[in-house]
Amino acid sequence: MSFQSLIKPETDANREVPTKPFNLSKNILERFSLKGKVTVVTGGAGAIGSNIAEGYAQAGGDVIIMDYAATDNGLSERLAKAYGIRSKFFQIDVTKAEQVKDAVAKIVDEFGSLDVFVANAGIAWYTGSILNPDSTPENWRRVFDVNVNGVFYCAKYAGEVFKRQGSGSLVITASISAHINNVPNYQTCYNSAKAAAMHMARGLAVEFAGFARVNSVSPGYTNTLLSEPIPKPQRAKWWGLTPMGREAEADELVGAYLYLASDASSFTTGSDIRVDGGYCSV
Repeated sequence: MSFQSLIKPETDANREVPTKPFNLSKNILERFSLKGKVTVVTGGAGAIGSNIAEGYAQAGGDVIIMDYAATDNGLSERLAKAYGIRSKFFQIDVTKAEQVKDAVAKIVDEFGSLDVFVANAGIAWYTGSILNPDSTPENWRRVFDVNVNGVFYCAKYAGEVFKRQGSGSLVITASISAHINNVPNYQTCYNSAKAAAMHMARGLAVEFAGFARVNSVSPGYTNTLLSEPIPKPQRAKWWGLTPMGREAEADELVGAYLYLASDASSFTTGSDIRVDGGYCSV
C-alpha cells in the first residue's frame, strides 16, 4: 500500500506561496449562502437535526433529511414550500451500512451532487454507572453502533462522493462530552463514543484534505427530548455549571453548522466548534 505525503520537504525546489485553488466571493455574506448546494442531515427529524435542516434551507440549500423515525412529520415538504428549495425524507438506520450506501447513491442520482453531509444522528446513555444492572453490554454496543459506527458509514459513503467531485464538507456532531466528564450524571459510554466521533473528524480531515473538509460541532446541554427523562434537580446542576446559566435552545446551535457547511469556512478543517455556553471553559 502506498500513499502520498501531504508534507513537502523544506528542500522542495518548487516552493512557492500556496494560494487557494478556487475563487470565492469577496462578499462574506455570499460565502455563507448554501444556494445550489445539496445538503444531508442525519437525525434530521429530531430537535437539533430539524433546526440544522431549517437553517440550511433558509440559506438556500437543498435539504435531504435522514432519520430512523418512520416519518419526518412533513418537515421536508414544509421546507420545500417555505423556502423554495428541494427537500426529501429518507427513512434509514445509520447502523446499517448498506442502507447508508444506497441512500447516498439515490441522493446523488436524484439531486445531481452531494455537497454537505451532517452526521448528526445519535442516541444517549441513561443507565448511569457501567456497574448498574441496566448498563448491559448490549446497551453499550448500541450507543457505539449509532454514535460511532453510524458516523463511519456516513463518512465513508459521503466521502467517496466528495472524492469523485473534488469537493465537499462533512460535519460530525460530537458533544461537550467528548471534552469533559459530565457530572453528576455518569455516562462513560456516551462520553467515549462522542470522543471517538470528534477524533474521527480530525483523522478524516487529514485523509480528505485534498478534496473535502471535515469538522465537528460539540453542543453543550441542549433543551431537547433527549434531556426530558433527566430529573429537573439533576438538570439544574448542569445549569449551575454552565457560565451562561442555562441549556441551549436547539436553534442556537445552527450557526456553527452553517459556517462549517458554507464557503465561509473554506480554510477550516479538523476543527471542533464548542457551542456550550462556556461549560468547557470552567
